[in-house]
Amino acid sequence: MPGKSVLRLITRLNVGGPAQQALLLTASLRDEFPTVLAAGAPALEEGELSHPDVTVHRVPLTRPLDPARDARAIGAVYQLVRRTRPALVHTHMAKAGAVGRSVCAVRRAGRPVLVHTFHGHVLAGYFSPAKQRGLVEIERQLARRTDRLIAVSPQVRDALLGLGIGQPAQYVVVPLGVDLTRFLAVAGPAGTLRRRLGLGGDAPLIGAVGRLVPIKNIEFLLDVARRLPDVHVAILGDGESRKGLERMARALGVQSRVHFLGWVTDVATAMSDLDVVVLTSRNEGTPVTLIEALAAARPVVATDVGGVRFVVEHGVSGLVTPLDVDAFAEAVEFALSEGAAMRAMAVAGRAAVGHRFGHHRLVRDIRALYRELVG
Repeated sequence: MPGKSVLRLITRLNVGGPAQQALLLTASLRDEFPTVLAAGAPALEEGELSHPDVTVHRVPLTRPLDPARDARAIGAVYQLVRRTRPALVHTHMAKAGAVGRSVCAVRRAGRPVLVHTFHGHVLAGYFSPAKQRGLVEIERQLARRTDRLIAVSPQVRDALLGLGIGQPAQYVVVPLGVDLTRFLAVAGPAGTLRRRLGLGGDAPLIGAVGRLVPIKNIEFLLDVARRLPDVHVAILGDGESRKGLERMARALGVQSRVHFLGWVTDVATAMSDLDVVVLTSRNEGTPVTLIEALAAARPVVATDVGGVRFVVEHGVSGLVTPLDVDAFAEAVEFALSEGAAMRAMAVAGRAAVGHRFGHHRLVRDIRALYRELVG
């Protein structure tokens, strides 16, 4: 392959920011940095993103720790590196980062430049304390073999440095960039989602968008719904926690007001009908849902975790609350009752995110980094 070739390795292209970024960069940088994109396959309920101009090479990467499959993944990535001989290997997500960097770091001849993006991290809130300590130590060792570490926000960078992962000089902060064209084009409620739910325009409707997995903490949102008896909740997404969440909704007596809609193809149109977009996660890197909501000029309320404040400025572009059910419910009530104040925040949010998190800015940033590293 040419001297500026890139191997991009991501654990899976499930619905979310990392997959959007991997596909976008692969397609947009191919003029100067021809790229092979390799990924594992996500679970069916996670959904999978694609791009018409990008071919995905399958490798047996899986998110859970699985020694047998991980060994096969190492072998497959080793063969892929031998065959493509990339000048630079850029890994995304924890498992791809571990496999890709381990394979490349031991090569004595023709070792590629190694770059890893932390789109957040799985070192808090995902695993038991013992496993968490082990993963932190693995990341410390991998960081010593990596030429550049990319963090999607200063908060993510500082958290990783606080864990002893990498040195300050290794890090560069490159905010997430996504194609916001459809969201910036939202001019007002489309009515499509409300018609699907059988709701009139005066029924309060809030919504969450994303994977239904424990870290997203949708249980918290169901508890909030219990405290807001007149509010309907639309949950746009799917995942391993869905059945348990549906059981919890029935147990709390909110099943008639909480609507599990699965993956929605046109998120921008659906989001236009939401009075408030909410995020209740326990941990986040840079939450794409909030970027998209602000681009669509939707009021937002989110828990104060991870990189949320990198996206939402409290009281200016949205409301950021502690991870406390009563405080969150009060913030949602305020957002629903103070229409003028929240509309002003939504307008301010739309003005901010288009430049900060647009896909053109991301492509420029990564192009400049690649040029620095491989000439």
